[in-house]
Amino acid sequence: MNTKRPQNRRRGFSLLELLAVVTILGIIAAIIVPRVTISAATAKQKVRDHHKATINAAVERYYVDTGSWPADNLNDIANNTNYFPDGIPQNPVDNSSYSLNTTTHRVN
Repeated sequence: MNTKRPQNRRRGFSLLELLAVVTILGIIAAIIVPRVTISAATAKQKVRDHHKATINAAVERYYVDTGSWPADNLNDIANNTNYFPDGIPQNPVDNSSYSLNTTTHRVN
């Protein structure tokens, strides 16, 4: 009885197995990529809302401290390190500067 395996048999993956793996990876990528993109946009909007709340609090504190509202472009607060030591942050959604509404004294 000869139970030896043939020496010329190749070991590896068949083309069908590789095709199945590539297909599964493609399906997973099609599901994950849109969710990551939406998550990044949502995170930027939440950071923008947090920045607005922080700037609004600083505007109110500036009014209590000085008795007047800061300039519309918020330069009064931006130049004062007591309110924003690192300066006023930029809007992460569109990289614009925040401004103050003159009637409501809230950040646009």
